[in-house]
Amino acid sequence: MSRGLTIKMEELKMKIKKLISVAIIFTMIVSILTGCSTKQAEQPKQPEAPTETDTPLTATDPAGNEITIPGDIEAIISMAPSITEVLVDLGYKDKIIAADTQSKILGILPEDLPYIDLMSPDIEQIIALNPDFIFATGMMMVEGNDPFKPVTDLGTPVAYIPSSKSIEEIYNDIMFISKVMKEEEKGQKIVDNMKEKIADIKAIGDTITDKKSVYFEIGAAPYMYSFGKGVFLDEMIELIGATNALGDQESWVSVSDEAVLAANPDVIITNVNYIEDPVDEIKTRSGWESIKAIQNDEVYYVDNMKSSLPNHNIVIALEEMAKAVYPDKY
Repeated sequence: MSRGLTIKMEELKMKIKKLISVAIIFTMIVSILTGCSTKQAEQPKQPEAPTETDTPLTATDPAGNEITIPGDIEAIISMAPSITEVLVDLGYKDKIIAADTQSKILGILPEDLPYIDLMSPDIEQIIALNPDFIFATGMMMVEGNDPFKPVTDLGTPVAYIPSSKSIEEIYNDIMFISKVMKEEEKGQKIVDNMKEKIADIKAIGDTITDKKSVYFEIGAAPYMYSFGKGVFLDEMIELIGATNALGDQESWVSVSDEAVLAANPDVIITNVNYIEDPVDEIKTRSGWESIKAIQNDEVYYVDNMKSSLPNHNIVIALEEMAKAVYPDKY
């Protein structure tokens, strides 16, 4: 064999050895990676910790009743328009499977939804709807009787929310609804937004020293109704820098002509929406010609739902009231 051929054979052997070495190293790497992968795959899967939405909670509703909040709420019945508005603004419109007839007036729910009489609920219909949770107004607890007892006996939780007397109670009710729906962050944003708008109005109201007196009518003649202290609307009058003409009385009150004439308010506000022209009706009432608000043409209407439903939308009515009473300030 020639010397040149011998050198070539040696070079070929060296290349083969290198290729074999590379192949062995590659095989080892693949084996290691495969082994790690297999080992990871063989590790027993750790059970997932239950999320907040999976775990039932125990809470006390605003009426003082202990209730169990289901881990998952997919079907809700809302039996108060104030509650319905909160649920919708929390993003749960599609979860509402039935509501009270007053909620229908809001126009924010589907027309074909089942609507239930607030004061005489069809319990069989409600049971057939199979809700996960029911929100109810305290107005339904007539003389302490619980119309939803047959429903709760079947295991469906019902939360009663009495009508709020103060703005602080409205905050609390919004947060309670948010807690039930496990949306406390969204609820807090709604409350914070309310507080910010109220603070802006109060800042102006606090600067007003020559305060106007306001008579706020919620029931038209001949059955006139208004309010004194202990009603969130009374707080709203004070926030804008005015005084309640009936502020020496308590809660909701039946009103006489004599009482309004004696109070002689600077401004009259009405939220009556069941007669054609409530402002004109007040302006043309027999015997009211001497009242300052009539003489100065200071009779105004504010949105009924926004001013009467105890929820976050009272700030809309608050702005309307402020601009009506003090147009030069707000």
